[in-house]
Amino acid sequence: MIVLVTGGTRGLGLGLSEAFLGEGHDVVVCGRSEPGSLPSAPAGDRAATFVAADVRDPDQVDALLRTVVDRHGRLDVLINNAGGSPPADAATVSPRFVAAIITLNLVAPFVVSQRANEVMQKQAEGGSIINISSLCGLRPSPGTAAYGAAKAGLINLTESLAVEFAPKVRVNCVTSGALETDELHSAYGGDAYFEAVAATVPLGRMGRPPDVAKACLFLASEGASFITGANLLVHGGGDDPPPVTGQG
Repeated sequence: MIVLVTGGTRGLGLGLSEAFLGEGHDVVVCGRSEPGSLPSAPAGDRAATFVAADVRDPDQVDALLRTVVDRHGRLDVLINNAGGSPPADAATVSPRFVAAIITLNLVAPFVVSQRANEVMQKQAEGGSIINISSLCGLRPSPGTAAYGAAKAGLINLTESLAVEFAPKVRVNCVTSGALETDELHSAYGGDAYFEAVAATVPLGRMGRPPDVAKACLFLASEGASFITGANLLVHGGGDDPPPVTGQG
């Protein structure tokens, strides 16, 4: 399969890319700037290819999809992973900041999904789109209200696109709890943050990128051929991050 992972060079995106590469798939990753190293399969015999693209810019999204099709002739799986938000006080945050967060976490996945659907509808086998949402979209998101609202919208968008893009293209969502990534570690207080979150998770630990990657591998597989419009929760039973954060 040809798999496109937005924001696929670090954090969860890196884990997703490595998982699909490890299963023998061809992976294309995109980001605003080329990383120092590209995701590769655990065996080291397979690496992703990189295309520079800011998914917030529709023209760059168009160029991204053209490049994928020109190189590989098709697109089988899109994973809308790019997203995130720094903490911000809802009482004082600027409208410009709010618009930027909603654009990255909701509008961009909508546009990339549109363009991917155009490609997949022409393929005999269709395709699969997987949106990465957050537990913040299902519960209060103090500290990142715009992010939580956008992720809630992404879950609803998944359900709508699943109906509109059927039967050729399946659209599903994976909603993740807070994950152990270097980015989250450095942004939200290090080990103390991880320990505080893990203490609230029924399964006794925070999630890790491979946990989400396994869910995406399933949703992209033939085993999920009758699953569309679903929101698969990968959160260990739920977490309750300290109020200073809201991402996870």
